[in-house]
Amino acid sequence: MSAKRTHKVDRRNRWPELEEAVNAKTFFDPKRRMAPKPIEAKNEHQHQYLNAMKTSDITIGTGPAGTGKSYIAAHYAGQQLLDGEIEKIILVRPAVESGATLGLLPGTLEEKYEPYLAPVREYLVDRLGLSKYEMALKNKQIDPQPLGYMRGATFKNCMVILDEAQNITPAEMKMFLTRIGDNCTVVINGDVEQCDLKGECGLEDAIDRIEFVQGVSVVEFDEDDCLRSPIVKAILKAYRY
Repeated sequence: MSAKRTHKVDRRNRWPELEEAVNAKTFFDPKRRMAPKPIEAKNEHQHQYLNAMKTSDITIGTGPAGTGKSYIAAHYAGQQLLDGEIEKIILVRPAVESGATLGLLPGTLEEKYEPYLAPVREYLVDRLGLSKYEMALKNKQIDPQPLGYMRGATFKNCMVILDEAQNITPAEMKMFLTRIGDNCTVVINGDVEQCDLKGECGLEDAIDRIEFVQGVSVVEFDEDDCLRSPIVKAILKAYRY
């Protein structure tokens, strides 16, 4: 018979206002009785991508939709936050409009920007649970930041996810990359073939410029890595050829 475990680890100091939340019984998501399993790569490119996040300052994932670029980045970032390895997750996504601009949409800046972050938010909720996600959002441990409002900022003690990076200009990409500070990991995702800009694609330009810089990893996904319906893989190939 094994000895009875008497030591209990107190994890409450990892999260601001956590003690109050625990006392109010709102910290744990009632719909999640067990913690989700750690993210696992499903193919070789996903394995390279996940390993790059663990070892590189900047990881760039490029390739078609459905290959897991945003999913893996969000899950890994969520786990880093849970483990206390980082203080916050910064989410960045270009607000490329097909009609009304951010300034014309109703609500606060955060409310205007929220629809652009819906895909990444879904993956973070999947990793953290809804209650913990909402608490982290309230405490700014998950911090959505519009690209156009971060000039002069410095990223430190955090993981930054730039999603849909094919829709930022080279000048915006330079501004973004020069925000990196101490203990900061950056993940940049995008598909250069789905660029909605009229001018030059900042993601493609950045890969050409910094791919061989020490601390930068570039992982290129292809149609065979698509994990959605088999017909999506066929459609991707049809559009390529």
